[in-house]
Amino acid sequence: MPDCNNLSSMRSPLKWAGGKKKLADNIKQLLPSKGKGRLIEPFVGGGSVFLNSDFDEYLLLDMNKDLINLFNILKSDSFNFITEAEHYFQSEYNTAEQYYELRAKFNKSNDPFFRSLIFLYMNRHGYNGLCRYNKSGGYNVPFGRYKKPYFPKMELEFFAKKSQRALFIQGDFDVAFNLAKSGDAIYCDPPYSPINRTSNFTSYAGNTFDDDDQIRLVKCAEAAKNKNIPTLISNHDTEFTREIYSGAKTLSKLKVHRSISSKGHGRVKVFELMVLYEK
Repeated sequence: MPDCNNLSSMRSPLKWAGGKKKLADNIKQLLPSKGKGRLIEPFVGGGSVFLNSDFDEYLLLDMNKDLINLFNILKSDSFNFITEAEHYFQSEYNTAEQYYELRAKFNKSNDPFFRSLIFLYMNRHGYNGLCRYNKSGGYNVPFGRYKKPYFPKMELEFFAKKSQRALFIQGDFDVAFNLAKSGDAIYCDPPYSPINRTSNFTSYAGNTFDDDDQIRLVKCAEAAKNKNIPTLISNHDTEFTREIYSGAKTLSKLKVHRSISSKGHGRVKVFELMVLYEK
C-alpha cells in the first residue's frame, strides 16, 4: 500500500472534469484550518483535494450515487475490488463491442459492487473521461478508443488506505452543511457557473445545477460562517459569481488552463475565483 503521508500531487484513480489536483496547493493555503480537524467536501468529485491534503478526518459527499458507492467499496473491500477491476483492463475489453455490452449490463444492474467495477472501467475507457447520464438515469458516455487505458492500481490503493479517515455520503450539498460543526472546514467545488450566460445550467450527476443552486450554496456558506465554520468555494470568475460572492471575507483570482472542447485549440486560460466565507 502507498504511504498516505506522501502527498506530492497524488492523482485521483478517476478521470474527472474540473479535477483540482493542480490547484490542491492553492486550496490548502486558503483553507483556514491548515489541515487540522475535519475537512468537509460537499462536491467531492474525483477526490483530488482529499487525496492531496492531510486533515484528521474527512466528510465527503456527492450527488453521484455510483461515485460514492465506488468510494465506499474501496474503503471497505479494496483488495477484492482492485483485483476484480484489473480484469477489465485487459486488451480483450478494450473494444467498442465489449464497452457497449458492459455499459448495457451496468445500466440494468442494481449490484453496487458490479456497478462500481464497470463505473471505473467506463471512466477509463469512455470518451474523454466524461461522466454522463441520460434523463432515465442510464450511463451514456460513448467508447473512447484509447490504445491502452491506464489501470490506476497505485491510485486506488492510496485512495483505499486514506479513505479509512473518511465518511462518504451520497446527497445534496445542504446535507454536508447540516452535518458541519465547530472545528470543521468546508471546501466546495460545485458545478461551475457558465462563462457564457446563454447556457443557464450545468449538468450535475444527471440533474441540473443552476443559478438558484449557486445562490443556495452561498446561503449555506453564510450560515456556516455565522456558526464559525469557514467555507472556501471555487467557481468561474464572472459578473454573476462576483455578485453572489460579494459578502465573502476574501476573494482570490487564479488563472488556470481549462479544456473547453476535445480539440487542442479548446484548451484556453480562464480565470477562477477562490472565495472564503469566514468571520
